[in-house]
Amino acid sequence: MGTVPVIGPDTPSGDKHYKPPKTFPIGPHFTRYEHNPILEPNPDNEWEEAYVYNASAIVIDDRVYLLYRAQDENKTSSVGLAWSDDGYKFKRYHKPIIYPTESYEFPGGCEDPRIVRDPISKRFIVTYTAYDGYLARLCVAESMDLFTWRKYPPIIKDDNFNEIANGLDGNQFIRHAWSKSGAIFVERHKDGHYYMIWGESGFYLAKSKDLVHWTIADNYTIGKFNWQDRLIEPGPAPIKMDTGNRHQNYYILFYNSSTIGGGPYPKGTYTISQMLVDYDNIKDGPVARLEKPILVPEDANEVNGQVDKVVFTEGVVQFKGKWFLYYGQGDSKLAVATCPAN
Repeated sequence: MGTVPVIGPDTPSGDKHYKPPKTFPIGPHFTRYEHNPILEPNPDNEWEEAYVYNASAIVIDDRVYLLYRAQDENKTSSVGLAWSDDGYKFKRYHKPIIYPTESYEFPGGCEDPRIVRDPISKRFIVTYTAYDGYLARLCVAESMDLFTWRKYPPIIKDDNFNEIANGLDGNQFIRHAWSKSGAIFVERHKDGHYYMIWGESGFYLAKSKDLVHWTIADNYTIGKFNWQDRLIEPGPAPIKMDTGNRHQNYYILFYNSSTIGGGPYPKGTYTISQMLVDYDNIKDGPVARLEKPILVPEDANEVNGQVDKVVFTEGVVQFKGKWFLYYGQGDSKLAVATCPAN
């Protein structure tokens, strides 16, 4: 493992030569790293002995940090931490940083982190899914150093949320109190709130005054194309653009989709794409979205895994002149694909 990094409020965020995207989409062609996967299960650590995938990413002090989902042989999930000086080769911390401690986190654990850093307080905020084997609950945790985390209760407090979900067989059903996958804007909206896009069957909004206590706000959008006719899930935190127009407050959202098989991809296929968000008018829904995915399952680890036909992202960062898109392969291993920045 080597020397463990020390991170505090004064540790700088982001690549020192960062250039915000000026056009939509980012890429959109991403090239897979020739030495994928970049992280695999570690049989020496019980908590990550079975599967390692779905990582959030952030650049801190000229390193890429990954908060990745790991599973043991019982498929209980925890969140591990790894860091890299080049974005490809990672060193891992020897124990999980977020792991099941609450009754609603057993036996499924803590899944699928998505990280942001508040530019004002310098807190790291993570959304994650607590899974008790029956119900998924979207939760928030905060940290100042990436290693020690304070958890908050699920954002849906009284279980009064219902949605129409699509089964893999194509049949619809009512799902009660199911919440997951939160992508946070760390810019305060003009109405004084922070917003989060979250959800799985469709996208919803939640709002907050402090980035940790959230209330459900409005519906946002649903899948529009046949390759996303089962579900859509937000990926990492939306990426702010620089359009050159001070009247446009646009963000790019990477997101994941799954299909019931009504389009060009087999039933159950997960793909990755992008949409354009007008943050000032966020309640109006997305401004635009790509008509095709930017990444589809092709490599052996993506086609065959714990879950077949899956590429799934929760981490995209700009680092050393490239965009690094970290994604899970078949819910089993972790990979990366890149494209030039601007």
